[in-house]
Amino acid sequence: MTVGSEQRRQARTPRIEAQFSSADVEAALDLLHLADMAWHDCCGPRELELPSQVLEDVLLLAQGDLASLIRISRAAVLDFRDVRVAADDERARSR
Repeated sequence: MTVGSEQRRQARTPRIEAQFSSADVEAALDLLHLADMAWHDCCGPRELELPSQVLEDVLLLAQGDLASLIRISRAAVLDFRDVRVAADDERARSR
């Protein structure tokens, strides 16, 4: 069953609310919607959204900062591998 963009937004809302300031929640959710559309455009008709691991990497690196979320989301759509390496480095430092 395909999950629609509004369902993804609702599912992501608690996490975004926990990670971003209340003033940035709607903008962050809007940005993730745009990132999903860009991912779909770049990766073909079967890829309707950012893969969950890419989203995890993006949110980890953004650290609740909207400007960082914008930059990292763009980087992930262009080539998620760089974002994955940075996220893995961040995870290794956090251990």
